[in-house]
Amino acid sequence: MTPYILYSDGAGNIFEDTTLYVTGRSGWDAMPIEEEDWIGLPDGGNLYELPGRKGIGIDVKTGEMRLCEKGWAVAAFIPPAHTGLYMAAYETQPDAPTLPLFCYTAAGWFDNKFFVPAVRIENDIRQETEGYDEAQIVAGTDYLLKNYPNNRLVKHLMENCCMTYNCPAARNLAMGRWECPVPSSPACNANCIGCISFQPIEETIVSTQDRLTFRPLPEEIVEFTVPHLEHAPYPIISFGQGCEGEPLLMWETIKQSIIEIRKHTQKGSININTNGSKPEAVKALCEVGLNSMRVSLNSARESVYIPYYRPNNYVFQDLIESLKVMRSYGGWTSLNYFVFPGMTDSIEEYEALRILIRETDLCMVQWRNFNIDPDWYLGKIGVTETGECMGVKQLMELIREEFPNLKFGYFNPSIERIKGDFEMDFAH
Repeated sequence: MTPYILYSDGAGNIFEDTTLYVTGRSGWDAMPIEEEDWIGLPDGGNLYELPGRKGIGIDVKTGEMRLCEKGWAVAAFIPPAHTGLYMAAYETQPDAPTLPLFCYTAAGWFDNKFFVPAVRIENDIRQETEGYDEAQIVAGTDYLLKNYPNNRLVKHLMENCCMTYNCPAARNLAMGRWECPVPSSPACNANCIGCISFQPIEETIVSTQDRLTFRPLPEEIVEFTVPHLEHAPYPIISFGQGCEGEPLLMWETIKQSIIEIRKHTQKGSININTNGSKPEAVKALCEVGLNSMRVSLNSARESVYIPYYRPNNYVFQDLIESLKVMRSYGGWTSLNYFVFPGMTDSIEEYEALRILIRETDLCMVQWRNFNIDPDWYLGKIGVTETGECMGVKQLMELIREEFPNLKFGYFNPSIERIKGDFEMDFAH
């Protein structure tokens, strides 16, 4: 089975072209996709038209690669818990607009079904679309806004994140379950090219959401997180969200919050999603009870990391140090690892990742799809040659073989998973 290429007519309609098989993109190159790499497009996945781009396919009769001239190329957004193995392959026209900050996985059509090259990397169901109950979300939002009328953070999370942007984490908070988002920092010490909450005016892309505009007080944080830790199933509270800057810049506020939270409850996990830029701050948080930390990374190579993150007042070694500090306190460490086929699976990156895992005694890799226009990204970081690549699946297999205790996934694990059964069953 090889799916046929998809194209869009520019008016919201998608068709298959049965004269062409789909190809996948790795780095700058288009290539055939192995049969076993295809899975049905998971629930919660979407298809996008890619304006100004012509899909690259393999001619069914001749086996030669050529462009699909019938319309614009099509790519898939694959939902959380899945990792894409190839991006959509296309040729970009000179006047094509920069694509917004989503992932662009290859997609095809076969036997009345959409297919994508991807793997399910995580059994956790916390962001499955079918698990969200709209009535419950509305009721939960009303409840939180009524019960915490003066809490700016609850207002931000419910009115902006939950109701305006349909943020899965905020929707889970409204439903009183699992991971509770705790944005805490309006400022950042990195200038990431693909920042989802702040883009400079001169850029043609827009950020996908507005950034937090105030500094929450410890009291505002404690007020709604304690009940969540007390009552939610498999509870986690997470500092560091897509709608904020770098939480470690507010480490004093977070420290006071953790001290206060732990006076009221010992339940659940306290996590921080961070760029890992301040090892001293991480140490201070570990001392008062931070349980887990996820460090975001587009590459384990400093030469690829720096042009993407464009850090202010910190260096690559700081995040390595932060991971070591967290482990020295017995805490859980994850990488929020942006998977970009053709970069992530290059031989050079594989070698660098192995060193990082070994050096930091890493607990987990969260293999997350990189939400960025591939051409724009490679252009911005100045990569014209990505080097020899092995394929994302092969990379995962080699890492798993060498580090059998390293966990793979997509989400921050609850304390129950961290302490015991990592592969626990997730009931709906």
